Amino acid sequence: MISLLLASLFTLIELNCENLFDTRHDSLKNDTEFLPEGSHHWTRTRYWHKLNDIGREIIALGDDSAGWRLPDVVAMCEVENDSVMYDLTKRSLLRKARYEYLMTDSPDERGIDVALMYNPVTFRPLSHHAIRIPLLPDMRPTRDILYVAGLVGGGRPPPPYPLLVGEADTLHLFVVHAPSRMGGERASRPFRLQVVRRLITAIDSIRLLQPDAQIILAGDFNDYADSPALDSLYIHDMHNVSATARGANGARGTYRFRGEWGSLDQIICSLSVAGKLVDCRIGDLPFLLEEDEKYGGVHPRRTYLGPKYQRGFSDHLPLVARFNL
Repeated sequence: MISLLLASLFTLIELNCENLFDTRHDSLKNDTEFLPEGSHHWTRTRYWHKLNDIGREIIALGDDSAGWRLPDVVAMCEVENDSVMYDLTKRSLLRKARYEYLMTDSPDERGIDVALMYNPVTFRPLSHHAIRIPLLPDMRPTRDILYVAGLVGGGRPPPPYPLLVGEADTLHLFVVHAPSRMGGERASRPFRLQVVRRLITAIDSIRLLQPDAQIILAGDFNDYADSPALDSLYIHDMHNVSATARGANGARGTYRFRGEWGSLDQIICSLSVAGKLVDCRIGDLPFLLEEDEKYGGVHPRRTYLGPKYQRGFSDHLPLVARFNL
């Protein structure tokens, strides 16, 4: 019975990797602090430690009380480029998982992008593209949204005709990394609303062809569940399945700032997907946490604490959602 349940589940992980840079300089980006000679002394040894640690994290997140299963898709934020994703999927300890990936090439000034890593046995992409964010006055170039349409159960034979966006069993995935709160939440709010407007336009286009389309938005929205930007999505009949997610080891959010937990990371779905949710949790694995010496309790074990390298993982904890798709 348990094996049948596992076989029918579709597991999505949302993960902000926190500055997953390689060690090579991109002359078009501001990546100098993450170079061997930069302020963070980002050496190849540290880079490969981080790749392998992320691989360890993803593999461990496939385990729960029902057994272990390789996560089907991983929505990733703060990855620098294609080279990083190639190293992660083909050369790190994650290589035996045989993940494939799709990613953006955004105009973000630091050079960080979003990516979707997927198990080709259980998810088969049919089309994908990046969605550029038009800039408002005083808005810095930001990350593109990654859109991927695909079929769950990639082992099935392809249909004998070109699949359209409106096909009933298509899963529409959007990977999002909205602008930060730099300059203050209120001052930066219009920039995140601009990202949501682009999402709503894309969602409406899909629903013109299929009103009950299966849609998932996942990523670092840099906003809490009750924010004005996310309210705009709820008005468009999108449902936040991660709003009440909690961890098993003390995490009450994906991010902790000055001793207060909150979730800037979100998984937001159409009703056709939200109704198939089995569970959604914060993946606060013990090795992703450390004692918070200043405020008490625990917080995410990040790669750097100030200037101090501590071989951590990220300042964000991952979200893990399972659906019966």
